[in-house]
Amino acid sequence: MTKFVLAPDSFKESMTAKEVCQAMTNGIRKADPTAEIVSVPMADGGEGTTDSLVNATDGQLLNATVTGPLGNKIQAEYGILGDGKTAVIEMAKASGLEIVPKNQRNPMITTTYGTGELIKAALSKGVKRIIVGLGGSSTNDGGAGMAQALGVHLLDKQGQKLPFGGEALGNLDRIDISEIAPQLGNITIILASDVVNPLTGKNGASVVFGPQKGATPTMVQELDSNLHHYAQVIKEQLHKDIDQLPGSGAAGGLGAGFMAFTNYEMHKGIDIAIKVTDLEAKIKSADYVFTGEGGTDFQTKFGKTPFGVAQLCKKYHKPVISLAGYLGKGIDTLYDSGFTAFFSILPGASDLPTALKNGPQNVATTVENIVRLIER
Repeated sequence: MTKFVLAPDSFKESMTAKEVCQAMTNGIRKADPTAEIVSVPMADGGEGTTDSLVNATDGQLLNATVTGPLGNKIQAEYGILGDGKTAVIEMAKASGLEIVPKNQRNPMITTTYGTGELIKAALSKGVKRIIVGLGGSSTNDGGAGMAQALGVHLLDKQGQKLPFGGEALGNLDRIDISEIAPQLGNITIILASDVVNPLTGKNGASVVFGPQKGATPTMVQELDSNLHHYAQVIKEQLHKDIDQLPGSGAAGGLGAGFMAFTNYEMHKGIDIAIKVTDLEAKIKSADYVFTGEGGTDFQTKFGKTPFGVAQLCKKYHKPVISLAGYLGKGIDTLYDSGFTAFFSILPGASDLPTALKNGPQNVATTVENIVRLIER
């Protein structure tokens, strides 16, 4: 009996990682009804991380009413893993770019307050660890909103609390942590991110990521200056020098906020997913491994799910086949990383809406044909 381990990421806007696993399973079953199939939906810290880790551990998904990036109330999802002691949060669920209309994107005012409220909700469940995915932010507030939600008072020279957003940080005069959530002292925040950018400077959060969130060149300069001031106040009053730490610029400086106000660890998102799902043990006993993502090119080697899966397969000399909606430049550079082969799932020329809609069937058909070939 042939054993297949399925460890794909989501195909953005087409399928969740769990749905990709089901489509792969359908294809395998048509070619080999007797095959043993182990599905391990994966994620790299971005979209789908909560679903992936909750599904892998038989955990539960929960909802909370939180403050959205523009200050309005929204519903946001978070997860409690099967151990009951670990929560998982995607900051994008509460503070993400995709939930802000394009004509309202403005990192001068967007806030991470809702992410802090998700953390409070998780703390109320008595967890000991919180995994936070830092991808997809709409914010540039250095995690100030997150800190405010957790009880940190950011005050101006008049002793007034700062309003939301990166614009207000230029008026920061004093940080009062006397009312910070006491549970934070007893838990570890595990940051899932591949971003190594510092908080400020030419490679910082504002300069590199600000424009895609709606910042004009003038805004970028002001936001960078304000984050630098924020970091200086943190250094002077909390004695933590976070400005140039790798990853402090992740998610509009949310990384810096965690570094300043919590007990944190930072890891690549795929490494966290591999550990939580116990993927290594499953791959050790596999005959073939399937992985995949929406699009594969040379950037896949920078911490994307298929790359992490391929590295494990290389360690145990297991063939790994990667599927994608499209294959871009530089995939030839990935073979030395453990990949056996790459396949596009598209059967022919197609417009994007049709390709996204037909994703499950295209995955199933591609996998069926691969299995028929390798098991001849």
